[in-house]
Amino acid sequence: MQRIARWNKFAWFLTAAVLCSPAVAQMRKANRAKAAPATFDAAAIGDSSQSGSIGPDAKGSAVVRAQILLDRAHFSCGEIDGNYGGNLEKTVAAFQRDRNLPVDGRVGPELWAILNQDQAPALVTYTILQEDVAGPFVTAPGDLMEQAKLPSLGYASALDGLGEKFHSSQSLLKALNPESSFDKDGESILVPNVIGTPPGPAASVVVSKSDSSITALDAEGKILSYYVATIGSEHDPLPIGDWKINGVAHNPVFHYNPQLFWNANPTDQKAEIKPGPRNPVGVVWIDLSKEHYGIHGTPAPGKVGHTESHGCIRLTNWDAFELSHMVKPGTPAKLQE
Repeated sequence: MQRIARWNKFAWFLTAAVLCSPAVAQMRKANRAKAAPATFDAAAIGDSSQSGSIGPDAKGSAVVRAQILLDRAHFSCGEIDGNYGGNLEKTVAAFQRDRNLPVDGRVGPELWAILNQDQAPALVTYTILQEDVAGPFVTAPGDLMEQAKLPSLGYASALDGLGEKFHSSQSLLKALNPESSFDKDGESILVPNVIGTPPGPAASVVVSKSDSSITALDAEGKILSYYVATIGSEHDPLPIGDWKINGVAHNPVFHYNPQLFWNANPTDQKAEIKPGPRNPVGVVWIDLSKEHYGIHGTPAPGKVGHTESHGCIRLTNWDAFELSHMVKPGTPAKLQE
């Protein structure tokens, strides 16, 4: 995402330069055939004796457990969905490197033994709150000029918001709770237990183009957190170099300037898009010292790591939010191949 973020004494003002909205992102070519939907078993997801090997193309309860435990360890593959795709493979490989294990991108007995040291339940019961179902809900149109007419860019439904709260795909929550409509205050549902110990402050941030990831490191170079990301495109490549974090803006307004978009509709005009989790930059903007560039959230968490962008560095909203509390003005940010 290319944006202009200016700091004054009182607030951040976000000005758009180049959009990375999923509506205009180009999907990568699929390299795996689609398979039948996975089924999930709560007992299997919670099984701390899990030791069977799983790898790319696997689906089901063991994959969900691995995704939850990695998420709690601050190694995020994006949405928890029970599918062992490229995002999870990269995340597992990063975790293996960090733990000095052989790197093959698969979860086998040795890696399970480390993950299963986390004895917190993988799934917990959550009581839906009034705020979860209150809305207002809106299905944001893909057209930015139409988005600009909305008073806010909130969730499309209570289920949409609950998926984001628990770092999960809507399909996973529905599979875990087949009788739920996800719209009743006081209803109990089963959800991934993604609440863990917050990581410490980051001494530096590394954005990897080849790995499509962001890594936060401590002062000794140890990984504090790892996130799969959507990074750049042919038209708007990642600006390789050593930069710094300028600051952080939460719930930013998006200022759309079609003159700065290579594929903008010629009839578009400048427009202001209100804040919200389905705003084109999500809930967080982390401004970089490279003019017009930043790290930010997304209105489409399921597409992170699977699409190209207009030069932006895009994370899921929950990962961007976590990272935003780890960095501060002056934190080094290395953007590399």
